[in-house]
Amino acid sequence: MTTADPDTAAPPPAGKARRRAAGDPVKTLLHRHRELCERAVDPLEIAAGLEAHGITDRTAARFRHRDVFSLAEELYARSPRGEAPAAASATAPAGPSAYRALGCALLPGALAAGAAAAGQPWAGPAAVAATAAALVWPGRAAGGRRPWLAHLLAAAVAGWAVHRHGTALAVCLALAVAPGHLLAAAFAAGARARLDGSRALEDFADRARPLLLTAVAAFTAAAAAAAALAGAPLPAAVPLALLLFLTRLLLRHGSRRGPVAAALALALIPVPAAAPAAAAALLVHAVLALSRASAHARA
Repeated sequence: MTTADPDTAAPPPAGKARRRAAGDPVKTLLHRHRELCERAVDPLEIAAGLEAHGITDRTAARFRHRDVFSLAEELYARSPRGEAPAAASATAPAGPSAYRALGCALLPGALAAGAAAAGQPWAGPAAVAATAAALVWPGRAAGGRRPWLAHLLAAAVAGWAVHRHGTALAVCLALAVAPGHLLAAAFAAGARARLDGSRALEDFADRARPLLLTAVAAFTAAAAAAAALAGAPLPAAVPLALLLFLTRLLLRHGSRRGPVAAALALALIPVPAAAPAAAAALLVHAVLALSRASAHARA
């Protein structure tokens, strides 16, 4: 009986080699998204990142998982990570930053209302500047080139509307910043909670859309109240405030700036229907963009 020399033995058949390589398909994916998996604080963040890279529930089936969430759980379990940073972040107090953000959200309305009540000529420009500044407060960075374009367009839209309709509209927009901040925070927290309870991307989208529409409806009511308080015309104030609210939501959730900039540019057209049309178009985009799990990954 002869034994085969290991150095001269024939290689295994190609079919067996392919089967062995395909025996652990998740390992290749883990290597490809190593940075995402190692810095993630939970499987949900990995699921959101995978979705942002184009991996769907159907794609997850190729990796022997029923959906992206199940695939993300395995990637999270197999990723090396240190325990100390996670523990430190878990104990970090979040209260002071939340109070500072709320104070900053209240500032534009207080500044604009006080200046307008005192009859200051700079009340309108100051309110526009404060309202535009609310769009660039700390949050996730949106994608795309020319990151400043959407913010400049938002300031131009607000300034042009105030030039046409008067200081009362500027005060209305500034007063709407505070409820916009609170509703945006509530939407973000609610979406994160729904992400925790979802087991598929479609499941999360079905849960996130009603939440977004509820936030939009609540903000519309708040904007109408701000317009009534400031004495601004409702047909001009409410669509413009809603447009800026949706801009804030999309930019803070990492949406690409292209659709946002296009909607803001549409609102600059000097016809009465421009702002409502821009707000409606941006709402459609927001429903699609903010119902994706990747829009709610931790910054």
